[in-house]
Amino acid sequence: MSTETLEFQAEARQLLQLMVHSIYSNKDIFLRELISNASDALDKRRLAGLTDDALRADDLHIEIEADAEARTLTVRDNGIGMSREDVVGLIGTIARSGTAETLRRLKENKNNGNNGNDGKDGNKEQKENAASAELIGQFGVGFYSVFMVADKVGLVTRKAGTEQGVRWESDGDGTYTIETVEDAPEGTSVTVHLRPADEEDALYDYADDRKIREIVKRYSDFISFPIRMGDETLNSMKALWARPRSEVNDEEYREFYRHISHDWTDPLDVIQMRAEGTFEYEALLFIPSRAPHDLFQRDARHGVQLYVKRVFIMDDTRELLPDHLRFVKGVVDAADLSLNISREILQQDRHIQLIRRRLAKKVLSTVKDLMKNDAEKYRTFWREFGPAVKEGLLDRSEDHKAILDIASFGSTAGEEPTSLADYVSRMKDGQDKIYFMTGESRAQVENSPHLEAFRAKEYEVLLLTDPVDEIWVEGVAEYEGKEFQSVTRGAVDLPADEELSEEESGSYAPLLGWLKETLDDVKDVRLTTRLTSSPACLVSDAEGLTPTLEKMYKAMGQEVPAVKRILELNPEHPLVTGLRTAHEQRADAPELTETAELLYGTALLAEGGDLADPARFAKLLADRLARTV
Repeated sequence: MSTETLEFQAEARQLLQLMVHSIYSNKDIFLRELISNASDALDKRRLAGLTDDALRADDLHIEIEADAEARTLTVRDNGIGMSREDVVGLIGTIARSGTAETLRRLKENKNNGNNGNDGKDGNKEQKENAASAELIGQFGVGFYSVFMVADKVGLVTRKAGTEQGVRWESDGDGTYTIETVEDAPEGTSVTVHLRPADEEDALYDYADDRKIREIVKRYSDFISFPIRMGDETLNSMKALWARPRSEVNDEEYREFYRHISHDWTDPLDVIQMRAEGTFEYEALLFIPSRAPHDLFQRDARHGVQLYVKRVFIMDDTRELLPDHLRFVKGVVDAADLSLNISREILQQDRHIQLIRRRLAKKVLSTVKDLMKNDAEKYRTFWREFGPAVKEGLLDRSEDHKAILDIASFGSTAGEEPTSLADYVSRMKDGQDKIYFMTGESRAQVENSPHLEAFRAKEYEVLLLTDPVDEIWVEGVAEYEGKEFQSVTRGAVDLPADEELSEEESGSYAPLLGWLKETLDDVKDVRLTTRLTSSPACLVSDAEGLTPTLEKMYKAMGQEVPAVKRILELNPEHPLVTGLRTAHEQRADAPELTETAELLYGTALLAEGGDLADPARFAKLLADRLARTV
């Protein structure tokens, strides 16, 4: 048959222009697409050969040949090949499966990008993404990417089991030629006539063997067929996530972890998953043994690598794991996902949300297993990543219970951290709350006067010293039916050894009223049973801000209204009883006001707070000490 010159379908010409000028951000992608097409063709032939001996082939492979002088790059395979009708249908037109209409919507969305949104059509970006996603998976779409780097493209193909082949050529100007050839081998060969290299335009020398190796290693290393260049096989084909764990040794996992993470320490644990059914994916995840230096930096790159059918799509895919598990490294390989047309951007859909939930659940259950079966590894994990994991308690994620199950906290029960389950198991008869105290360090919290009565009565208190602890305890109400109760907020009802009589309590009323009037910084003054050796302490309202949380908000530049707190007095302390007596005898004495200021200041300092006027406090204290010498 003679050579025919045909025009691309109108939609195909539009798509070609989009490909060349706006869709792909990285021109290296063209080789990934050609190799992916070749791999698909090999898969189809392998499957066809299972039921038809005539289509069976040995040594299925992909071959790359570069000619630096001729400026050509050829990618060939011995896969299923194409007939003339296939070539015209797949490359000459995209009017299949509704994609012509999809392209129309995509083009309209791009043209209307600055026209605003009247509220009737929904979010413009989401519509564009949904439209472009429908184009994925068609030979013609990825094939068009070659025109980013090509002056001309030639294709020779013969469908396996047929006698005649087809030659197709185009320079991307809107037309192509097609003719029948008699001597074409089975499979497909694509020859790209490369444009001159222009590194300023990120157009590299794709006839350079080193550049070819780099692209294959990055995007196609795990393709299951050998990719050869001369006598060299460029890809490893070692997709560890696709192999049973029994067939992979620990050193292979460690080597793969180092390859994807650039961390030269061994991972703490390996997680392998496979989901089958209507939506299939495989995952190979690693829990590192140390936190990266940028774990808490907002602009840090986090996330797992995404593959689709063993073809690399992107690094740092944050959508596949919640942010509180951002330290997890690994690979997710899905059979199909909603990507945009260039396969460079992941779209949000139910499949992605499903993967995200399942991966998070698996990671947290793995940590729970470590907690039960390998205490040393668990301690390492929580020391390195506990503060990040607890960020998952700040939102309404379904991980709350799982995170609380694996969390550990400092405790007054001993030097070693404790789990919430162990805390609950040690609670006293009749105790219905989990007591905790937040602060900047364990030493500061342990020395707080707020803990005195709890220690004296042997009630365990959790010591929460990570900055995130100040926030999550605001939103998490309970664990296993036991409410969280701060020992520094609201009233704490501990059984007293000896209750104050009504008459004795009433005798403090004048002093309490006077202190409330005298001290401008306090909201109220009351007696307490939470102190045993200190004269006073400051507590917040049950719904009020703690001092540490107030500092955090101010450090973030947020305006926080002045918070007045409650001064609680120990009615058994000599200073308090003496102050009551002095107030009864000489309520107007100026030194009583100074004593009140000193009492408030010492309570503030005891909890690690900052004095509003340190110089005045120092002078009052020095004068008082001088009178006692």
